[in-house]
This record gives sequence, structure tokens and C-alpha cells, in this order.
Amino acid sequence: MAANILRAGSLFSSASNKAVRAVFSASLQLHTTGPAMQVQQGDFEKAKDQLKLLKADPGNEVKLKLYALFKQATQGPCKVPKPGMLDFVNKAKWDAWNSLGSLSKDNAKETYINLVSSLVSSESKTQGNADSSGSPHDYETLQVITEDNITKIIFNRPEKKNAISTTMYNEIIQALDKASKDDSTVTVLTGKGDYYCSGNDLNNFAEATPDSREKRARDGAVLLEKFVNGFIDFPKPLIAVVNGPAVGISVTLLGMFDIVYATDKATFHTPFSQLGQSPEGCSSYTFPKIMGCSKANEMLLFNKKLTSTQACDQGLVTEVFPDSTFQSQVSNRIKAYAQLPKESLAFSKQLIRGMEKEKLHAVNSLECERLVERWLSDECMNAILSFFQNKARL
Repeated sequence: MAANILRAGSLFSSASNKAVRAVFSASLQLHTTGPAMQVQQGDFEKAKDQLKLLKADPGNEVKLKLYALFKQATQGPCKVPKPGMLDFVNKAKWDAWNSLGSLSKDNAKETYINLVSSLVSSESKTQGNADSSGSPHDYETLQVITEDNITKIIFNRPEKKNAISTTMYNEIIQALDKASKDDSTVTVLTGKGDYYCSGNDLNNFAEATPDSREKRARDGAVLLEKFVNGFIDFPKPLIAVVNGPAVGISVTLLGMFDIVYATDKATFHTPFSQLGQSPEGCSSYTFPKIMGCSKANEMLLFNKKLTSTQACDQGLVTEVFPDSTFQSQVSNRIKAYAQLPKESLAFSKQLIRGMEKEKLHAVNSLECERLVERWLSDECMNAILSFFQNKARL
């Protein structure tokens, strides 16, 4: 986030937005309707120091609340001019600060302290649970577990519907690279919570300022190309376990998997045109090949959402299972695959996929070039702005 937010302290925590919203709303109601409480400056400074010790990213909504409270506590009500509509970051920050109205500095400090306390408490509880269960701590946005000859990469941002942030892109690249070299036989990707993955985190766009748009777009394309290349070049059998709705890049990448299993509650949606963007993940090549041009066009051009049954009928999904038995049935299948000779599987995959690698790399590169053009277009910016405005009304 921008410098003003960073001055509020380190903005990392694993608290849920629901819990934070409850603390924030309750505190505001208390302090705007009751007498102001005197807050010691030492407590406020201690809260800032506590933020620096937190690790997980709480998301932009919480960051904006922290920023607004910090500004209100140190400068009072917002009196600076409102930024332009396309200055996404500063406009969001201004809106958050301005929404506090005439809340006094002392009340803002008290609310800030309460919010920080909830973040610290939530992270401590989460950390304790992780320690007791033996869950790995190598990644901020993933869980990676290797056992029974299977490496499982789990998208671990359930509070964000497993949307892929910049950090998550980099961590998936790292996890795939490690999985390609470990002793496991097969690699599985799945999601934690109700969603498989809701696609690209659009807050990646919201953090860009007008002056930084081009650089961020080009940097984003470089990251995306590297990310997709990791799937193209992955040497072992790669299995997607789609445990819930899948959106955007998490759908387009399915053409890179060797097997795709889905619960009957899963859906598959690629709303690129709706957001002023274009396909990625090599889907402009793999989707027409898998399902035929007209069916691919319905998804990639006209935003058609498929049920898991439809996706299976069109060849995007290998098999669909009832949600009640999905995890157990899929787990049994994958454990059986993992007992097969590892090198035989890898060599067989190379024979099946190797002839297309050069083509897939070329498609990936071209798709990323087109996305830079889209990301820099007014059409895309207006579509994303409209998305955030509609989201704010909910």
C-alpha cells in the first residue's frame, strides 16, 4: 500500500474481515454516540508497534480502515481535496478517511487500538491452531503438504475466496518449482474453504496509480507469463481438485492439467470481456482445442458460466463427483495414482505434452502482450472502476 498507510505500521494480519468489521462498526457506534474516552498516547504508540509484528495480509478493506483511523487520530477530520476518479488508491484512502466524519482524535485512537487488538488476537489464535495441527508455515498464501508420494498445493486465502494476489502468484511459482524437484509422484492443486479460486485479485489493479499504471501492467505481464510457464513446463502429473467455484485464470489454466476432478457444486466462469480484458493461461489455444471453437467462444468472449456437469461434457473437467463424497473419492484415486512408477509417469507425460510446449509458450507470450494493451486501455480501467463501485454498494 502507499506510504501513508505504511506510516500506520505494518499492515499484516490473518484476522477475518467479518471480525474486523464487527469491531470497527461497534467501536464507531460507541464513540460517536457516547462521551469521548481519553486514550493514552502510549497505548496508541504500542498499537502501532504491535502491527509491525503481524505477518499475514488482512486485505485492502482492513488496511483502509487502519489508514483512516490513523489519519483521523493524528490529523483530525479529512479536509484534503478529493482525488480524481482514476486515482484508485488515493480515492479509496480519501473515501475511508472522509467516512469518519467528525469523529474525535481520542475516539479514533481508541477505535484504532481496538482494531489492532483484534488483529493481534486473531493472528495469535490462528498461529496456535496451526502449531498444534502441524500445518506448514513456509508460505503466506498457500499450504503445501507432501505425503504418500503426493505434493498438495492448497490456495489458502479463503476469506478472499482464494483470489490470487501478487504474493500468491509468486508463491505458486515457488511451490511448483519445488514440487517439480521433490520426491513426490504427482502434484495436486486445490482450494481451502468453499471456493477453488476466484481468479485474479482485482486489488492488484486498484493499487496502481495513474503514474505507475504502465510499469505495473508490464511487470504484471512478466509475472503472469512466468506463472503460466510454470504450468506448461511442469514435468509430473498435475491434478486439479476443484472443490468449489472457479473464476478467471484458475479456469483458463485447467487446460494445463493432466486431470481435473470437480465437485458437483463447482462452477467455471471466465468474465474477461465483462472486465475489459482478454484470455490468458493459454486458453485462447487450449479451450477451442478441448471443447471446439463455438463452445470456447461462449466462455472466453461472452462470459458464459458452466456448471461442473457442462464443463465435464465439454471436456474441460475429467470427472464430477457428488459434493458429499468428493474429497474421499478423489483422495482414493490420487493415492492409487501416486503408487505408480514415478519416472514412467513423467516420461509418459513428456511424450503426451512435449510436442506442444513450444506452441504453448508462444501462445502464453502473445496473450500476455495483449493483456498489457488491455490493462492500459480506458475500457479496462472503466470496467474495473465500475466493478469496485458496484462492490462498494453491496
